[in-house]
Amino acid sequence: MTGWLTALGRRSGRADRPAPVGRIVVLPHAGGWPSAFRSWMDLVPHDVELLAAQLPGRGPRSAEEPLRRTGPIVAALADALAARDPLPTVVVGHSFGSVLAYELTRSLERRGAAPRLVAVSARQPPCFPSRPPYSHCLPDDELVRHVHRIGGAPDGVADVGRLLRPSLPAIRADLEALETYRRPPTGTSIPIVALCATDDPIVIAERMFLWSVETTSGFRRLSFDGGHFYLYRRPVAEVVVPVLTDALRGDPAVEPTVTQAVASSA
Repeated sequence: MTGWLTALGRRSGRADRPAPVGRIVVLPHAGGWPSAFRSWMDLVPHDVELLAAQLPGRGPRSAEEPLRRTGPIVAALADALAARDPLPTVVVGHSFGSVLAYELTRSLERRGAAPRLVAVSARQPPCFPSRPPYSHCLPDDELVRHVHRIGGAPDGVADVGRLLRPSLPAIRADLEALETYRRPPTGTSIPIVALCATDDPIVIAERMFLWSVETTSGFRRLSFDGGHFYLYRRPVAEVVVPVLTDALRGDPAVEPTVTQAVASSA
């Protein structure tokens, strides 16, 4: 069985690489693969390890049954991190991955291995739970149209259904995990950076400020443009990656009051 975490970036596969001084863990959107973060790979410094979640039901784990609840996914990811050498860590999640990132942060805190920072992207805070009608209950054709509408398929594809159908079981399972997730009774003491696109068709950008109530530490919001999948664009990565690496090196740049910075992904 393929592992839950896969290494990306300039450190991957290099025998002469120095020991890493920090680690960035990235968790993609529903149905997403590690390759979603390919625009980040050459931006992460050589001395920082970039690890991406590789969930069951896709890619090299396509023969495995995808999981439909956040708890087992988070527990497996926390175990996978615990099996690696301890390093200063930041956790990043996009869309569905934001829920996993937040819960992974809480799990790592309980284990005494708290990350330096958690970045949540393109997902409203837990105080706004999903409400019916649920996307994971849509018929295949409607689910394909939903994914296409929010930008989950490349422009110009003649047959979007044919492109997306092999991924539908993983997408549907992740959406079920997302839409059945409920806010935990306690938050985190780790600083949060909330990331969003002002033109996201399914996330109200102003709600991202309310991620601030999920932490007793610092909070910052950064907003961009570029639709729901803005985070994977190179100009956005050029802004976000330094924020994460600064946190790894002891300068989180997250104040205990809400601040906002705006950058364009154009």
